[in-house]
Amino acid sequence: MSEREGHPIRGRRYWVVGASSGIGAALAGELVGRGATVAISARRADHLERVSGGGMTTVPLDVTDPDAVARGADTVRSALGGLDVVVWSAGHWRQFEGDVWSREVFEQHVSVNLLGLNNVLDAVLPDLTRTGSGHLVGIASVAGYRGLPGAEAYGATKAAQINLLESLRAALAGAGVRVTTVCPGFVRTEMTQANSFPMPFIIDADEAARAIADGLERRRAEIVFPLRMALLMKAARLVPVGLWSRLTRPRRR
Repeated sequence: MSEREGHPIRGRRYWVVGASSGIGAALAGELVGRGATVAISARRADHLERVSGGGMTTVPLDVTDPDAVARGADTVRSALGGLDVVVWSAGHWRQFEGDVWSREVFEQHVSVNLLGLNNVLDAVLPDLTRTGSGHLVGIASVAGYRGLPGAEAYGATKAAQINLLESLRAALAGAGVRVTTVCPGFVRTEMTQANSFPMPFIIDADEAARAIADGLERRRAEIVFPLRMALLMKAARLVPVGLWSRLTRPRRR
């Protein structure tokens, strides 16, 4: 391991985007506990302050506003004296009905989950590639592995995130920038608390944060959890298309 890389968490400067609640908030606390210097961002300034507890730099912003994200990145770099690791944890989820299409709901998923990520990448990648170091961590979802009814919008954007991060991993390797893809299963958060459907193998946000931090310390390129959900969804990739459609077809009353 080079001296420049150092420990993956201890002593590193992290920016967690999407950290006002859920996985992002829990991960920010976990990173601080493991010795990182952390800045956190999201729209809700009051939530950020509660997550910080005075121990993190808080930079409120809306990821869908490219100018706000660019200013936020500058603020974080100034406050931390640089930036080593960027964690994308922002996300939008709303159950979708494919047979009653909603352009507005689909567009909101794209606006946050894809175009928001695009704004963050635009704000941080030039500096990371210029310095020839750094680490990009993107939190996607196992929902991006296969198409599921009710997740047409969310799943499509998560599949796109997985593809994008995989592409960037190869593209940025020569520039010295590492890329890690995180694919959680169901996690108890504000986003999932309203779900009325079964959520197998669901875990708490603190457990998710520990799984991510452990994966980062092991320098994994992909972090998928919990184990049973990871195995289930990876196996689902092998199911033939026709059979998958029959297995996942909603039952009509």
